[in-house]
Amino acid sequence: MSSNPPLDPWRFDAITNGPEKLWGLNAIAGAIGVSVDKARRLAKLPDCPIYRPDGESYFAVRSELNAWLKRK
Repeated sequence: MSSNPPLDPWRFDAITNGPEKLWGLNAIAGAIGVSVDKARRLAKLPDCPIYRPDGESYFAVRSELNAWLKRK
């Protein structure tokens, strides 16, 4: 059973549209339709394309996230 919400038109638009570079957990979580806590947990997975280059701020690239989600 998946813990992700169903893909509805709003969530699809949020995932596929918007800026390519996503800064911060709020933007990343909104782009993939999950909570900030879930995005933080996902960032800890070794294959997840959510980065912390400075050890503080989170960063992601929308196209990488979309490709990663398609593989899941």
